[in-house]
Amino acid sequence: MNITDIRIRKLNVDSKMKAVVSVTFDNALVIHDIKIIEGTDKLFIAMPSRKTPEGEFKDIAHPINMDMRDTLETSILEKYQSAMLTESESSIL
Repeated sequence: MNITDIRIRKLNVDSKMKAVVSVTFDNALVIHDIKIIEGTDKLFIAMPSRKTPEGEFKDIAHPINMDMRDTLETSILEKYQSAMLTESESSIL
């Protein structure tokens, strides 16, 4: 399964949640609402989730293995960094 598109839908510079992302796989499946979060020492992704009646959050969709998680996270964070660079360049002009 290949990532064919990543869209940064919302940028929040002044929040721990930096962006909301949609990722398309093989031009056939899209997962919305993946969040980019600023952690203590680095950025990471949080998969879309919902709150259970008990107050816990459960992922709606998530990678099954670490290789896919690493691929997904690396691709999303690279796209985010590129979007941030583009935004900062356009604000200078």
